[in-house]
Amino acid sequence: MKKSSIKDVAKLAGVSIASVSYVLNNTPNKSIKEQTVARILEAAKELNYTPNKIARSLKTQKSYTIGLIVADIANPYFSQLARFIEDEAEKQGYTLIIGSSDESDAKFARLLTLFRDRMVDGLIIAPVEGDKTAVELAALKNIPFVLIDRTVPGFDAPAVLINNREISRKTVQYLIDSGKKNIALVSYNTGITSLSERMEGYIDALKENGVVVNKSFILYIDEKRIDDDMDERLTSLFASADKPDALFFITNKLSVSGLRWLIENNIKVPADVAVVAFDQTDAYKLFPVPVTFIKQPLPAIASAAMELLLERIDDTDAPAKVRELEARLKIKASSM
Repeated sequence: MKKSSIKDVAKLAGVSIASVSYVLNNTPNKSIKEQTVARILEAAKELNYTPNKIARSLKTQKSYTIGLIVADIANPYFSQLARFIEDEAEKQGYTLIIGSSDESDAKFARLLTLFRDRMVDGLIIAPVEGDKTAVELAALKNIPFVLIDRTVPGFDAPAVLINNREISRKTVQYLIDSGKKNIALVSYNTGITSLSERMEGYIDALKENGVVVNKSFILYIDEKRIDDDMDERLTSLFASADKPDALFFITNKLSVSGLRWLIENNIKVPADVAVVAFDQTDAYKLFPVPVTFIKQPLPAIASAAMELLLERIDDTDAPAKVRELEARLKIKASSM
């Protein structure tokens, strides 16, 4: 069966090819009346017409694709965010291609090369830790990009972030106001900016309340051996004379591992220890007590990232805007 062309649509609708092109490419043209637009769309639907994207790309010098690099697509935070970004891209006529760096600078560099070769129109990037990342990003001379989730220290780029430090401070303040005195923080041993800010917020709240920062209450977990490290750190912490009365996990993967350990060791939540987690995940539903968590505004992050990226695609010299959005604490039974 012969594929319908733009000429066929124009003939069926009784209009010029130019008018069809304006309407189907969503190009503003005040001379085309609403009735004409409706007739063109109906004709395109009747003929099952699909635009020739290759021809469109050659004409506009755009591929109408956007690359997304996340840290770990298996992480519910990034997988959900990717879905929202995909929806936002589709609204603007773009196809999203997704890659996962797995926090590896080598894989991050390979993904950037891949997306450059695919001639994507822009990139949305969760950068990995390390000096090499800045070097790789600096090489993106002709590809507009926007950072999400974290920044690269000393590197000026458009970004969409959340109030990591402030929401962490508020969360720890909530625990202090609830009567908690021995609040332990469970983090990765990393310099990723978003996680560093969450730790800073934890320390801010303790200092503001005259609480001495106890280094033994800051647990560092190796991301490559989360469960093993979690078992060792929490076993040691709860065996000490100065046990924690609250645990603050600063990522959802850490919280899931920590909740597993609490169940296995018959530690009651919140009777024995209160629990607060950063980010949401369906895995919390398996825990016998609803988990208090910090909710990030994923739809707003996706929308802002696309908005900033489209600005850069239209004008590569546009200023490097930074949007900081608000995350919110959702209080459940695990911290009451």
